[in-house]
Amino acid sequence: MADVLSVRNLSVNFDERRVLHNLSFDLPKGETLAIIGPNGSGKTVLLRALLNIISFEGEIVWSPETRLGYVPQKIEVDHHLPLNVANLLTAKADVMGIPRSRIKATTERMQIPKRLLETPVGHLSGGQFQKAFIAFALLGDPNVILFDEPTANLDQLSEEHIYELMQELQKERGMTIILVSHELSVVYRYSTKVLCLNKEKICFGPPEEALDPEILKKLYGPEHKLHHHHD
Repeated sequence: MADVLSVRNLSVNFDERRVLHNLSFDLPKGETLAIIGPNGSGKTVLLRALLNIISFEGEIVWSPETRLGYVPQKIEVDHHLPLNVANLLTAKADVMGIPRSRIKATTERMQIPKRLLETPVGHLSGGQFQKAFIAFALLGDPNVILFDEPTANLDQLSEEHIYELMQELQKERGMTIILVSHELSVVYRYSTKVLCLNKEKICFGPPEEALDPEILKKLYGPEHKLHHHHD
């Protein structure tokens, strides 16, 4: 299987603070890569470097046919903004030349009801906003999607739906998924590869091989437990 992504000697510094150091890995097409690590380990920074929205040293090479979708952890929205979810989706469809019929197909797939589509974005709950943003990311048929804690604000039922949907999309479209997660159960259940990160690469490989007790201790300390805190 050809690689969709190749990263070589990636480093990111903010002023004098080193956030990522000399990171290298390859990701074959169609895999699900989970990125784990303690708070401040550079997980979100890595996603932003992969999206080329921050400066970095080293090399990031996507395969030429890559179409990226991105779901950030959270976005600050002005509560007085007169935009609703339908407006956002329609604007993206128009800019990308996507038929508006695809909006309906995408929102139905995400189980987004009409009333939510008509709600101003500033009035959405965290979970509603997350679902809307996933729909926004999926519009335009990306073949690689980057999730920064995709289910951080969702209840358990919605969380399971999102991960099941991700698996379905992967099977149907051969999609590659890169996700930041704080939950080992999610990593074992859904990912095919795991990158353990703490400013540099601590481990990389299939979860059942890469995540041994010593690695987890090195990553999180002796009392290793994954929490729902944000980077």
